[in-house]
Amino acid sequence: MKIEADPEELGFDPARLARIDDHFARYVDDGRLAGYHAVVARDGRIVHSASAGHRDVDAGLPVTDDTRWRIYSMSKPITSVAAMVLWERGAFELTDPISRWLPEFAEPQVYVKGSSSKPLLEAATEPIRVWHLLTHTAGLTYGFHHAHPVDELYRAAGFEWSAPADLDLAGCVRAWARMPLVFQPGTEWNYSQATDVLGRLIEVVSGQTLDAFLDENVLGPLGMTATGFAVDDPDRLATLYLANPATGRYLSAEAAGMGAMAREAIEPTWLGGGGGLVSTAADYHRFTRMLLGRGEVDGVRVLGSRTVDYMGRNHLPGGLDLEQVGRPLFAEMPFHGVGFGLGFSVVLDPVAYKVPVSAGEMAWGGAASTAFWVDPVERVTAMFFTQLLPSSAHPIRSQLRGLVYQALID
Repeated sequence: MKIEADPEELGFDPARLARIDDHFARYVDDGRLAGYHAVVARDGRIVHSASAGHRDVDAGLPVTDDTRWRIYSMSKPITSVAAMVLWERGAFELTDPISRWLPEFAEPQVYVKGSSSKPLLEAATEPIRVWHLLTHTAGLTYGFHHAHPVDELYRAAGFEWSAPADLDLAGCVRAWARMPLVFQPGTEWNYSQATDVLGRLIEVVSGQTLDAFLDENVLGPLGMTATGFAVDDPDRLATLYLANPATGRYLSAEAAGMGAMAREAIEPTWLGGGGGLVSTAADYHRFTRMLLGRGEVDGVRVLGSRTVDYMGRNHLPGGLDLEQVGRPLFAEMPFHGVGFGLGFSVVLDPVAYKVPVSAGEMAWGGAASTAFWVDPVERVTAMFFTQLLPSSAHPIRSQLRGLVYQALID
């Protein structure tokens, strides 16, 4: 991507920014990553853009500015913004029970104890509300957690890294509604399919399919023309790789037996608002600029400024951080000193977080090791795109934060 401002004029040391290139080039050279693209901006203006390696190693195709990346859970903030567009129009209250639109959730059952084959359940004492979906406090889960008997039920129903081929979004939501909740709604935080359910809620409330609503109300207005559930140019799509635990090097998803997951970006069977989008660095830069601009980019307003401010507050029970109310499972970032807003994480205490970021930083990442953050105090945004599952394979996100902030010298 084109550099838009002199780094020194915006408080960065160019030589220190170059350390980003040196560091992640080693990831490519030793086979930990096939390729990557990192972008740093301040006040919405790009001061550094670095890339290396290949979007497709076997085909010899390099990473380019228009490479289409599977952003997986970086879809969640986009879907959450779409939901808040409806909220701003008075379509629902954050406290509304979702069963008003999704009657399959009218009588949720909650896991108490026992195995996946013989679980003891109890009735939910609180309905699942819209804000529970936005904050992952609904009691839903993911099959890939491998940490709870309910996770096993999700896997048995065909939900681990993908969904059964014969189910659309509505069918997926009905299937999840038949599963017990991991905990009583609103009492804990658990990374889950909640944003996918939120996507279905958007469909029912708006009367549009999720992709149509996103295009009309978020992606289109922001000029994110290369972002969608199906890649618009398959030749530009980054190949998906998995981290080989035996060697530390990448291995193609096809070779690892996850070809179905790799093909979802080309022929999606359902519209996963929690993880189904494909995007480019330029497109997602527009999205981060919108968050930094409190809902507005280049005169186009998607959300009101106070709405974005509110999304960026900690909405976890009791104002606690993820370490205190979150389940100790896979997620897209550390838990200490981090809360959760309406659709993304929010840094509460940089000291506890152990990275020199600002309180109020909004961020999230995706399963294929992608990441973004928006620092409203330093007015810095940063993004990292690559194609490696899982995101826990390497400490890319904390390293990138360190490399960006050590280059900021004003």
